[in-house]
Amino acid sequence: MDVLAELPFEQTGPLASAPRLRELCAQGAIHRVRTAVGDEAWLVTGHAQVRALLDDDRLGRAHRAPDTAARTGKSALFGGPQGNFDTEHADHARMRALLQPHFSPKHLRGLRPRVEELTTRLLDGLAEQGPPADLHAALAVPLPILVICELLGVPYEDRDQFRAWTADAANIHDRARSERGLGELFGYGRELVARKRNEPGDDVISRLCATDGVSDDEAAMLSMALLFAGHETTVVQIGLGALHLLANPEQWRKLVADPGLVTNAVEEMLRAPGKGGGGIPRYARTDLDIDGHTVRAGDLVLLDNGAANHDPAVFPDPDRVDITRAAGAHLSFGRGARYCIGAPLARLELHAVFTQLATRFPGLRLAVDVEELRMRHDVLTGGLVELPVRW
Repeated sequence: MDVLAELPFEQTGPLASAPRLRELCAQGAIHRVRTAVGDEAWLVTGHAQVRALLDDDRLGRAHRAPDTAARTGKSALFGGPQGNFDTEHADHARMRALLQPHFSPKHLRGLRPRVEELTTRLLDGLAEQGPPADLHAALAVPLPILVICELLGVPYEDRDQFRAWTADAANIHDRARSERGLGELFGYGRELVARKRNEPGDDVISRLCATDGVSDDEAAMLSMALLFAGHETTVVQIGLGALHLLANPEQWRKLVADPGLVTNAVEEMLRAPGKGGGGIPRYARTDLDIDGHTVRAGDLVLLDNGAANHDPAVFPDPDRVDITRAAGAHLSFGRGARYCIGAPLARLELHAVFTQLATRFPGLRLAVDVEELRMRHDVLTGGLVELPVRW
């Protein structure tokens, strides 16, 4: 009997592809693996297959028997099934209908000057502090928090508190801690909703509260989901994006020489990370065939968009960072009905960050060797612990 590959795959450094994942990808597009908690799953790594399955309603986040379903980890947030199997599609459509208007082009156009202003303010502080500095702490962490707080109407002074809760909720090793973090976060959401009912403002939580048919619990749940997703992932993207650029100085010099490349550069920085294996968890709602393999109803299917973003059939020389690469084919934000609602906001923040960094800090460089950088392995989103730089 073949020994199943076990997740998570070991990486030799923050920029290196996991050797075991590279071996699997060379063998085909779908693989039987064992998750970090010992359950069996299917890992899909081919770009064509991941792209198709991301928008395939034969897969979902819910499971008919959630208590016995295979799990990816101990996180209460993403470690196992979510939602009601019978109403999943309708529930998801309702969630998107309630949230999508708040991320419309009109709303985001109005937010752009504020994102630029907040980025400028943080970079003023970085310049005043002087080198060496931690770009992660100075920029990657505070900017997405400032932006999502303003958008939602969450007090920025509460950031240390809700950051701790979101980190607990995303913990992949301690189920009790994850459940406790989720509970605290939801309770905080209820307090905010009660406040907005009495004193509404021009923000997402207030507008949700004013929507017919939205209960306090639903408003709190949706708001806290946005609070988590709206800052944690962008913190990671800014840090890893900066690392990929600075670890490839010729690419950084290209951007400095031509800041007009920033739109392409942002797409390449969204594509380039994700070399460790894992991916987006789904459960088969029915039996289906994936690339010649029979997947049974209830099976856990991991859609590895990071591996798909390094498929040489779509991205020639995929491990090379190239900010002039044709943008648009990566799957970092998903696809179709589950395409990330916050993708335009993340792009807006990344655009502001790398435009201003390239123009204001042209001599920016890493202050330590890449091998010295540490990654977070305790939370769902991962990312850097710190990013020391000089200029």
